[in-house]
Amino acid sequence: MSLKFNANEDYNKQLLSELKKQLKAVYFGGGLKKIENEHAKGKMTAHERIDYLLDKDSKSIEIGALAGFEMYKEHGGCPSAGVIVKIGYISEKLCVVVANDATVKAGAWFPITGKKNLRAQEIAIENKLPIIYLVDSAGVYLPLQDEIFPDKEHFGRIFRNNAVMSSMGITQISAVMGSCVAGGAYLPIMSDEAIMVDKTASIFLAGSYLVKAAIGEDIDNETLGGATTHNSISGVADYKATDDRDALDKIKKIISKIGDYDKAGFSRIKPILPLFVQKEIYGILPKSRTDQYDMLEIIKRIVDNSEIEEYKADYGKTLICGYARIDGWAVGIVANQRLVIKNANKQMQFGGVIYSDSADKAARFIANCNQKKIPLVFLQDVTGFMVGSAAEHGGIIKDGAKMVNAVANSVVPKFTIIIGNSYGAGNYAMCGKSYDPRLIVAWPSAELAVMSGASAAKVLLQIEKANLEKTSKKLTEMEEKDLFIRIKSRYDHQISPYYGAARLWTDAIIDPLETRKWISIGIEAANHAPISKAFNMGVLQV
Repeated sequence: MSLKFNANEDYNKQLLSELKKQLKAVYFGGGLKKIENEHAKGKMTAHERIDYLLDKDSKSIEIGALAGFEMYKEHGGCPSAGVIVKIGYISEKLCVVVANDATVKAGAWFPITGKKNLRAQEIAIENKLPIIYLVDSAGVYLPLQDEIFPDKEHFGRIFRNNAVMSSMGITQISAVMGSCVAGGAYLPIMSDEAIMVDKTASIFLAGSYLVKAAIGEDIDNETLGGATTHNSISGVADYKATDDRDALDKIKKIISKIGDYDKAGFSRIKPILPLFVQKEIYGILPKSRTDQYDMLEIIKRIVDNSEIEEYKADYGKTLICGYARIDGWAVGIVANQRLVIKNANKQMQFGGVIYSDSADKAARFIANCNQKKIPLVFLQDVTGFMVGSAAEHGGIIKDGAKMVNAVANSVVPKFTIIIGNSYGAGNYAMCGKSYDPRLIVAWPSAELAVMSGASAAKVLLQIEKANLEKTSKKLTEMEEKDLFIRIKSRYDHQISPYYGAARLWTDAIIDPLETRKWISIGIEAANHAPISKAFNMGVLQV
């Protein structure tokens, strides 16, 4: 291997080591002391509950593990948004599991908690997957109630989605394993079936202290809304469990009896591992986000048998389009090519930039995949669309719009992997979060922003200088350099994949070697939802 390969490998493994370190930290939730307190109450933690519920040694993926990362510091933080979400197998059936983490502010809902819960429900709705709620929450985090309570995508949307999923026939099961208060009390009761754990679970619109204050009634929480009350008197709950494990065992038994699902019918054959060594991705992917590399070499280490059948291989070369298989599933791949190449007219085309011919090729390929019912996989390392007079006169806006239209109106499931740059309109054209990918994940090498940190800092510096000059102040060379560094540092923080993952712009930051697993589970989930409408790109300027 070359020195450059070794340098790339060392750098990317350092990024991966940092990812593992951050994930290990958030897995402790509110800390060891809080975990010990839960165990002392006879309760399992959110992670322990999910691990017990999912089939042993089966594959699973975690959504939003880094949600809330470095946010709400003035409130003590909110690791993993105070709720754990996984897609995995229960009694051999693929399900979404949502578990409140009571070690984080007693499972209270921060604004990012609401967003993460809604993302879990969105996945269940899009893929028609059963969803399991393991409820243990003190309700809305009151100091931030204005950011979580009243708006369309806030707390109340959860219960609206409960109702919508019920009408769609999507199974919803709730196990109340701790507190379930105020408006949150509706979630388990709007599920199909509700289980309560004796002595630790409670459901009520107002607790004993509030009842005393509101109507003067003296009553304890267990009598007011414990498992015995709601199973024997109110009929609110359907099952009473002796402890957490008993409640989880009841869920397994219920899920095991669900009938088979209608399938979308995506093509799958026996999986074959890539022919090329997957770990070589670390050495191929460059340390610098401006360096060239051959995206085909990355693709060959992701797809089955390292085979891809390229579409229009000699046309629109800054985008690779082609048919392949990932873990046996047929996929259509749209990937940015990072090599500087010459087009048919011997003109230089820069890697990572989408040109008119590339956009046109991609739009046609996406249409083909929709016609053939083949899921789409987007591999992003894009700086944006080509600019300048030649591009404008050649109709880059028209061709770019054609590609964006095809992505937006695609009816087959889409999956997005942000490998490197994800800048500007390139993010949109390559199926960014706004374009409804079923799953969107980033590698540790990813950057999400309008433009690169250096480019943005130069633009912002010019604006700052112009504003200062209006006040007759002229920066010295050293002052200008210091200002540039400060601006770039602030911007670089915002383009980090952790910044995006914290805000759920992506579902996860993953080890590149987990890409095949994420896509495979994603397509299997999507296969639960038959396609109900035809692909139509609407009105286009051809």
